[in-house]
Amino acid sequence: MESRNPAFSGRGGFGQQGRGPAPSPQQLQDMYNAPSYAPPTTRPMTVDDVVVRGFLMLGTLVAAGALAWALNPPPIVAIISLVVGIVLALIMMFGNKANAPLALGFAAAYGVSVGIVSHAYNDLYNGVVFQAVIGTALAFGAMLAVHAFKIIRVTPKFTRYVIAAGLALVGLMLVNIVFQLFGADEGIGIRDPGNPIAYVFSVVAILVGCFFLLLDFADVERGAAAGAPEKFAWYCAFGITLSLVWIYLEMLRFLSYFSGRD
Repeated sequence: MESRNPAFSGRGGFGQQGRGPAPSPQQLQDMYNAPSYAPPTTRPMTVDDVVVRGFLMLGTLVAAGALAWALNPPPIVAIISLVVGIVLALIMMFGNKANAPLALGFAAAYGVSVGIVSHAYNDLYNGVVFQAVIGTALAFGAMLAVHAFKIIRVTPKFTRYVIAAGLALVGLMLVNIVFQLFGADEGIGIRDPGNPIAYVFSVVAILVGCFFLLLDFADVERGAAAGAPEKFAWYCAFGITLSLVWIYLEMLRFLSYFSGRD
């Protein structure tokens, strides 16, 4: 039976007799030395990739924050940089385009806002920024330990609850801003130091930020175990940075309730 493979059928392969000269030894050597084609591959993500990118993002955020602290620009700069950071965050979250320019741009924009806000708080409550930084570091370490020892397991139900709680908190903040815009100085009371609701709201917000860190750690673990592409490390580092900024800002506000104005 005649084979369908041209290399064996005499239809253009080496097995065909009288249909052209056989390759010379030099041609065979050149064919042997020619690089073989291999489709491009993407290196899988590792936990170390996330650690390195996380330090890069936090370093960028701290550097931008320190510069904003030193220059102390007007509040409008904080608003503009916050909007830029939110836009970049939305692109990464919903556009699935986490990469170095977007992630570091987000860190720089948020760093400017955080630096200006921190400077304003420190002017009113001297030393509160240092306390908030220490509190955020302790929260990060505690959640890392909770994740490592599996004290709280990140299940699909837990994830849904945390995301729902986060959306609810953001919704209440927006409602509070709307009330303030329409004349209610203290809004609905969730940011009024004289209202006990403000204390409860800040504690809940800090706890939800800590739970988001658990979700971030679980994403890193699952991504590394599943062999996610290397670029996914930027997305994981972005999530951790965003959670830490959330915790820091809420910690800053909560501690200010117990600090006297200078």
